[in-house]
Amino acid sequence: MRWARLQRWLEPRYFTTRALHNLPQKLLAIVISVALWLVATAERRANVEQGYDVPVTVRDTTGGRGTRATSALNPATVRVTLSGRPERLRQLNAKNIEATVDVTGVPEGSFTRPVKISAPTGTSVTRQDPDKVQGFVDTQLTRTLPVTLGVATPPESSLPRYTVSPAEASVSGPGRVVGIVSKVVTSPWVIPAGTERELPLIALDAQGRPVQGLMMQPSTVTVRRLDTGEVPVKSLPITLNPPPAGLKITSSSMQPSSVRLVAAPELLSRLREVAGTVTYRPGTYTAPVTLRLPAGAQALEEVTVRLTVVAVSPPAAPPGTPQAPPVRETPTVPESPPARPTTP
Repeated sequence: MRWARLQRWLEPRYFTTRALHNLPQKLLAIVISVALWLVATAERRANVEQGYDVPVTVRDTTGGRGTRATSALNPATVRVTLSGRPERLRQLNAKNIEATVDVTGVPEGSFTRPVKISAPTGTSVTRQDPDKVQGFVDTQLTRTLPVTLGVATPPESSLPRYTVSPAEASVSGPGRVVGIVSKVVTSPWVIPAGTERELPLIALDAQGRPVQGLMMQPSTVTVRRLDTGEVPVKSLPITLNPPPAGLKITSSSMQPSSVRLVAAPELLSRLREVAGTVTYRPGTYTAPVTLRLPAGAQALEEVTVRLTVVAVSPPAAPPGTPQAPPVRETPTVPESPPARPTTP
């Protein structure tokens, strides 16, 4: 029976008839099957590439008595492109890739060294940009500086008082970087009355710009606001006394432009400005302003003014104005000295 069936399939006419039966449907089924297989296995069959921005780590095992540090690394990151299976690359980020530059034995000063990339398992490095980085090797120094309070501007109606703990901080790093640190300040923050907050520290140079590449110890301080409420404070403009005859102000700049006064609320409500007195003279100079304050008021700032004063001639009398007669000077006769008594 089986042999009869096999002989039947071996007949060309029967085979051709069965093969051509529903041929379009058969071909369509094959095409759909192949397409589904290609789509389902495309990610598993093909490797893809993906780029990462990897920070450069410096390795220095140079022996010796002094401690070395590296600064001015340029660039600080390299672009690394890895090749691998899509499911493997999706599991990675820049922290899983090592980009190291070895400065062991490099003398102090500037350097240009190659960057070595360590790719995670299951991946390979296709390219990296750049291949080398520049930097500076220096001796590591440590300085201790007082902490400067840097809080957000409080309302004008408050007189905040703060304490900072600890009051000093140490900055460590390359000598050329530590040397430009001018001060250590707290991060500006609004601290409500009677509360405290832990604030990070920032190292600044002489121009007030943050200095990077340093280690701070401690990295944060506790700032406590001691006052518990608001006080009656009001900011008022300042008016100066006019210059005397013969002098003229060509420019003036007040610092500050207004002054804060502390006084009873009823007194502050009546005040609109503060009178100030300054001594005028020809020239350009900075002079202190004496404030004329009402009884019971106190100024919170000292005020100065930058003046440019010139001398001017008095205006000429209009025509037809009678002039005062000249005053004649009467010569004075010196008194005769008293006569000396004569001795008989």
